[in-house]
Amino acid sequence: MNARKAAPATPPVLGPLFLGIDTGGTYTDAVLWSEAGGQKGAEDRGSVLAKAKSLTTRHDLAVGISGAVDAVLEKAKVDPAAIKLVSMSTTLATNALVEGQGGRVALVMIGFSEADLARDGLKAALGTDPVVFCGGGHDVHGNAKPLMLEELEAALPELAKGVSGFAVCAYFATRNPAHEIAARDLIREKTGLPVTASHELSAKLGGPRRALTTLLNARLISMIDRLVAATEGFLSDRNIKAPLMVVRGDGALVSAAFARARPIETILSGPAASLVGARHMTGLDDAIVSDIGGTTTDVAVLDKGRPRLDPEGATVGGFRTMVEAVAMRTFGLGGDSEVALEDGGLRPRLLLGPRRLVPLALAGMVHGEAVTGQLERQLRAPNSGRLDGRFAMRTGVPERLAAGLSGPESKLYEMIGAVPLPLDAVLTSNAQNATLNRLVARGLVHVVGFTPSDAAHTLGKQANWDVAAARLGAELFARKRDGRGQPIAASPEALSERVLAALTRWSAEVILETAFAEDGLDGAATVAHALVQRSVDGHEGIARLTVALDRPVIGLGASAPLHYAGLPQLVGNECVVPDDTDVANALGAVVGQVRVSAEAGVSQPKEGLFRVSSGDTVRDFTNEAEAIAVAEADVREIAALRARAAGTDTAEIEVLREFRTSTVEGHRMFIEAQILAVATGRPRIAV
Repeated sequence: MNARKAAPATPPVLGPLFLGIDTGGTYTDAVLWSEAGGQKGAEDRGSVLAKAKSLTTRHDLAVGISGAVDAVLEKAKVDPAAIKLVSMSTTLATNALVEGQGGRVALVMIGFSEADLARDGLKAALGTDPVVFCGGGHDVHGNAKPLMLEELEAALPELAKGVSGFAVCAYFATRNPAHEIAARDLIREKTGLPVTASHELSAKLGGPRRALTTLLNARLISMIDRLVAATEGFLSDRNIKAPLMVVRGDGALVSAAFARARPIETILSGPAASLVGARHMTGLDDAIVSDIGGTTTDVAVLDKGRPRLDPEGATVGGFRTMVEAVAMRTFGLGGDSEVALEDGGLRPRLLLGPRRLVPLALAGMVHGEAVTGQLERQLRAPNSGRLDGRFAMRTGVPERLAAGLSGPESKLYEMIGAVPLPLDAVLTSNAQNATLNRLVARGLVHVVGFTPSDAAHTLGKQANWDVAAARLGAELFARKRDGRGQPIAASPEALSERVLAALTRWSAEVILETAFAEDGLDGAATVAHALVQRSVDGHEGIARLTVALDRPVIGLGASAPLHYAGLPQLVGNECVVPDDTDVANALGAVVGQVRVSAEAGVSQPKEGLFRVSSGDTVRDFTNEAEAIAVAEADVREIAALRARAAGTDTAEIEVLREFRTSTVEGHRMFIEAQILAVATGRPRIAV
């Protein structure tokens, strides 16, 4: 059960060229792919002609994108005009939700009460963002209550000064969206800011969770808009005249314009693309795919060649959304995870994540003496300090995203600049530490500190950044004291070995947690059970215990060969690491299909009246068959329009019907029906 590599890629054969891009939290990847295969039995896998990585530049995403794409164009020696399709995946939205980041948004709740904020995690997601309650909404059949937008209209001038967008959710808007449309139009007219209405994202019932999904969508708009704009600008500069697609969270492709309006659907975009890429590279139909990046580890299951989908909605950052996506479990565990010590205890454990830090090695490479000089200063001190090895720096996002800061937040934000500042010179109280954390949560400030990536640099297992800064950080961390007053590690190398071992062990646990959860158990509680812990540790006792997966692990991510080398003995099965594992997301982005859906509902408000709710319209009929026929025609038309907007001209449409009926005294009684149209097709390419 040793880790093994998948078969090498086929020799390159030129043909129509496809450019895949993945913008992650740390790296931007690019891959140039041709549909032509190089050997018998591998024709459907095509050829990777070139691949490259560049650091993601959050202040200007185009810099990282151009660095990666220019490198693959140079390696492949091809004319950019030969590229017929560009497709990208991204972990930016996923990372933002895991780290609690995003723009400040005003939530407008129509027909709801303040008590509804306590449901489905909505209040926790809202945080300190403003909320406005308005009278109105509809009942289950789409009948309207009086709409009262006066309070909203009065609040808009002040709200517009402190938010980047609005989220609107009305009671039973899925049955009648009229009140959401009225509020949306008013906000756009008065403020000109982006507005997301809940009925545009989901046709499912459950107001608070729909409001949560809408809130998160509104927070992500500026982030995805910047990504798409940066990519489009780069493509224009390079004279690449090809359609631009984006991977959704279910692995399907949609046009960039489609993704801009519905960025929430790009959560789990990168992981979904990696699943498509994993299946494509290995040919394995049944596997557990574990993709380790800088910020997160994403784990999912392949069954019979297809990823399992979560029809209840993706869960990211602790929030259950209404976005249908790959049944992916996202853990705050990666190469750039924060390394910390457990509070208390004689021999405190190492803790990893969930927050991502900028690795000291990376900060040292970019900023040189500003980082290494301060680390050396801290090492010269006779005793270790609580803030040793920690810095703060701005993320470089546009200044307008800093709107709405409190006085203390503004003061601290002004002090922090583009060059890392040591925290022991910035923070003078615990209150300021809380203020810093709020700036980090807003996506305005990065914390720089010791990470597993630094441990790998210290041990010579990674060397792409500044090794000296990494080792200084390891030395500072190693001299921290445990509960007995002893240094927690004898040397920087000993500490680094311990950090990497912890990362592999935690990786095994999140993979097993996912497996247990897919088997219907409480994954977290089961993997924490003493018997499972003994099994993973290989503890020798009178009772021998083992735990093993029924399928191999496909390890993805640039650091997978390092961190997953020790996985097989922990999970009881082999770990396959494909040759192009480092660009699985970018490859998966170009081999998928467009897939969109439309849904209509038919209800019976009173006997003999059949109400059709589809798109933005509500219509009544006196005949069930006529109502169903109209609903089906509507969803076919809406799905076809969405498919064209999503980037395909060759969509095939499948319609599914689901009826709820009852039988009373031998007679069939209609209750309601849901009509779903699903359109799929290959994306259009440049002629």
